[in-house]
Amino acid sequence: MLKRKLGVLFLIGCFILSSVPMVSCRTSAPMIYVAGDGSGDFNCDGKDDHVQINQALKFVAENSAYTTVHLKGPFTYVIDNTLLIGSNTILEGDSNAVIKLVDHAGWTTMKPLIQQMSSSGNHDITIRGFEVDVNHDGNAELAKGKGYYNVIYFLYTSNVTVHDMYMHDGHGDGLRIKYGSNIQFYNNTVYKLGHDGLFAIECSNVEAWNNKITCRTNSALRVWNTKNVKFHDNFIDSFYHWSAGGPGIQVERSKGDMNNIEIYDNVITNTYGPGIWLIGTAGAYDKSLSSVYIRHNIFSDSGTNPSIEWVGGVLGSGFHNVLIENNVFDGVHNAAVVNMYSTDTNAGPSGTGFTTTVRNNVIVNTQQRTKNAAGTGYGVINRLPKSHKIVLENNCLYSNTAGNYKNVNSATDIYVDPL
Repeated sequence: MLKRKLGVLFLIGCFILSSVPMVSCRTSAPMIYVAGDGSGDFNCDGKDDHVQINQALKFVAENSAYTTVHLKGPFTYVIDNTLLIGSNTILEGDSNAVIKLVDHAGWTTMKPLIQQMSSSGNHDITIRGFEVDVNHDGNAELAKGKGYYNVIYFLYTSNVTVHDMYMHDGHGDGLRIKYGSNIQFYNNTVYKLGHDGLFAIECSNVEAWNNKITCRTNSALRVWNTKNVKFHDNFIDSFYHWSAGGPGIQVERSKGDMNNIEIYDNVITNTYGPGIWLIGTAGAYDKSLSSVYIRHNIFSDSGTNPSIEWVGGVLGSGFHNVLIENNVFDGVHNAAVVNMYSTDTNAGPSGTGFTTTVRNNVIVNTQQRTKNAAGTGYGVINRLPKSHKIVLENNCLYSNTAGNYKNVNSATDIYVDPL
């Protein structure tokens, strides 16, 4: 009888233990661990690992004492669905923890690897410390630059930080965010994704710094209809290939307020398109709605693409209140500073009175571009003199292949070897 009672008690005890919420087995707050060696709170096997990672993210979202999902390395977590992250959440990992997209994923366009949990938006999200292999060659059946396999795509999300990440070999963007605010993107290495490293659309308060970005298909850093932007202390380059991309930095306006755009202390070298492309498509608009300040950058050998005309150091049209000062332009193609649209003969946006001030810059060794080279290789060119004006003040120009100016002039520039 005693043995029978003990047996019943043992079974009851097992049932009670099995009914205890999962949190009793978890690492103490605020961390939840995901691993591939069996040591995590959630454990993966290298196949459909999005299941366990999403379980961990859901657990953190539902338990306020927890803030962080940590991916243990070394391990490659292969995913075949989007990771969903909630508010007040950190997704981090060891530097040798890798999230990798499965071969031949077959996802629809604009379905990212990482997305906010709520369709109406989330807030206070940090992603840091690990590697994302977007597995371009394993998904080569799809084209780059068409919205496939963006690493991160957030909508209506504020207070977003992405740092110390290694993102590479993709079809789309690194961080794409629309209708967001307070965005920080720093200390990242971005190599040959398939569109933009960072692309902020209709956002405010965006800062990117100390990133190393090799462009493919489009740009390193891009904003569209976005205000209060700082891009600084980044190293941006590309490579010589038809897939290499466009500008190093792209600033685009079609509506609204695009004030307080600051681009400074960057090194922009060997870009396939222009170093910086300012493109306004809205036509005539109030001059108070845009301002761009470009200072203390180094541009070298930018604009190598042999198949387009719109190359240069800083190429722009359709922006008011542009100030370019204290930069060094060395060996860029077409011109260091050029007002033009996509081709020499394109009239550009409607509207007039667009003014760019070019002050205290060093402009040397400008080369002709490859496509339709005649009339290129000047220090400064204005292809849109009817609607755009370039004001030159105290620049140093030297050894530019075709000469110093085309459709512009200066009474204060100097022409000596800056060295």
